[in-house]
Amino acid sequence: MKGQVDLERFEIRFSGLGGQGILTLGKVMGAGLSLGHGYNVTQTQSYGPEARGGSSRCDLVVSSQRISFPKAENLDLLVALSQEACNAYYPYLKPGGVLIIETDMVAQPPTNQYLGLPFTAMAKDKIGIPQAMNTIVLGALSHLLPFAIPRIMRRNMEETLPEKIRAVNVKAFNLGNREAKKRFGDVPVAWEGMVVEDKGAEKRAPSKKRSAAKK
Repeated sequence: MKGQVDLERFEIRFSGLGGQGILTLGKVMGAGLSLGHGYNVTQTQSYGPEARGGSSRCDLVVSSQRISFPKAENLDLLVALSQEACNAYYPYLKPGGVLIIETDMVAQPPTNQYLGLPFTAMAKDKIGIPQAMNTIVLGALSHLLPFAIPRIMRRNMEETLPEKIRAVNVKAFNLGNREAKKRFGDVPVAWEGMVVEDKGAEKRAPSKKRSAAKK
């Protein structure tokens, strides 16, 4: 079980197309890390002129200390939900950073070192609502990020949602969390040193290094 991690600085970029819920994903993740976990978080965003189908990007900088520079330029994590976004923002991923892609939307990853899930198909086939894709991503990240505690992220998400869509989003979150755990095991090798055991939790065996997970 993960515990609180002392973060100097961690940069995240969510990227994709308008209509994929990129900005909402960043907002909910940022709120969960700030209000739920107590981190300092800054959020910046940009999107194309089209409300749907244009480019969309949301950046988070997360730290245990005061954040003096709010822009993300040396990414620890890039989430790319379209080929265009992956091509545009992969150069900003730092050496050792982690790339997560939507495998049906990113047909040509720029590297073979990535983690991928068919988030959109999962939303359609398992949840029945394509718009739940971003919540599936949130659930997956809550497992993969060494400083995100899934039960806290889920509770914070529930508290911010209207009651009529709460149940379906909890289902989507749990699906993403479960599939990430099943496909990828423990946290990515690049972040293993950041994991801190939650007080009273059983000690886990160290994660084994693994090759890129593909669809």
